[in-house]
Amino acid sequence: MESASTDFYKSSLHRFLNNIAKPKRWRVPPLTGRVQYRGEGAKMEAAGLDSEGREFKNAEEMWRAQIGDGADPHKKNDWYRKGVGYWEGVEASVDGVLGGYGHVNDVDVKGSEAFLKTLFSERFADTGRNRHLVALDCGSGIGRVTKNLLVRYFNEIDLVEPVSHFLEAARENLASGKLMFSEMHKATNFYCVPLQEFTPETGRYDVIWIQWCIGHLADDDFIAFFKRAKAGLKPGGFFVLKENIARSVGPLDNGTVTLGLLEIFVANVTQSNALERTLNKTGFVLDNEDRSITRSDLYFKELFGQCGLHLYKSKNLIGSLQIGILIWEMNHDQNGFPGELFAVKMYSLTTDTPKRTHGARSKMPANIPAVIK
Repeated sequence: MESASTDFYKSSLHRFLNNIAKPKRWRVPPLTGRVQYRGEGAKMEAAGLDSEGREFKNAEEMWRAQIGDGADPHKKNDWYRKGVGYWEGVEASVDGVLGGYGHVNDVDVKGSEAFLKTLFSERFADTGRNRHLVALDCGSGIGRVTKNLLVRYFNEIDLVEPVSHFLEAARENLASGKLMFSEMHKATNFYCVPLQEFTPETGRYDVIWIQWCIGHLADDDFIAFFKRAKAGLKPGGFFVLKENIARSVGPLDNGTVTLGLLEIFVANVTQSNALERTLNKTGFVLDNEDRSITRSDLYFKELFGQCGLHLYKSKNLIGSLQIGILIWEMNHDQNGFPGELFAVKMYSLTTDTPKRTHGARSKMPANIPAVIK
């Protein structure tokens, strides 16, 4: 029989797995059953589950259950209709679009800004100061990302959002009189169109920003959207994708668990089968409420390849805030913090193959002596 402290550590571990940022009120099912994983090379063959605990052998099985095999277009239309319908019932506020976690807004913006600054310094001469920069904010909602970040770096931002009352709120929030910037930095166009139907203007954008929305697209529409959107980039332009990640966790020796950059020693988990039940690897998680899928890193990378995109840079947003949540819970009877959040990762994607950074060492030694004949 497991001790009370064992239950405490297992509960803390489960809460920690959830407490790494999904901005929506939804709880990962308790980690009691096993979810099989087919290995690193299998990628999209990874198993997954939905918000009610149903398991799927792979993504293909899940999508077949959700949108059919293509023979009935009404089933896929129903998927998208219900997804938009969910957000139509949410208030047009920061707290609304972040699922009741409006307080994470500042942390989110700071993380995004640090990533964007790095990309500007590496991709644009003079960090873009001498060019007219244009961005596309996909799944823009009420214009939260544009208002708090993009308008400070881009001269023009276009917004695309399928939920009409969100977009109307964005128009109001981004009206020129409400922004602390000149007319040289402004929101220009507002498109009330779902991403699966949207085609960006050819060659208009330096950056296409996609945050917390791509999970609503089925795989085939994900690929089709990025293929269309590639034509919308200027030469040297790039995508930024910021999304929740279905994280993989696995046991190491002596009960040590690796969670991204953090290792926690679970000293009181005494039964190996309990640890095995607790530590699963998940390729995706389906949210039945809002019709979205949280994909794993491997799942995303498989799709990027099918889109003809190259991964330029990525960043795991796991740091002191999340570690602090876990420590706080262990010292405060596990109350007071939300337990419904996923990990978040940022990707920069390009249409060109990333070049080796100037001055970087070659993987092959340059001074290998020639064979004397």
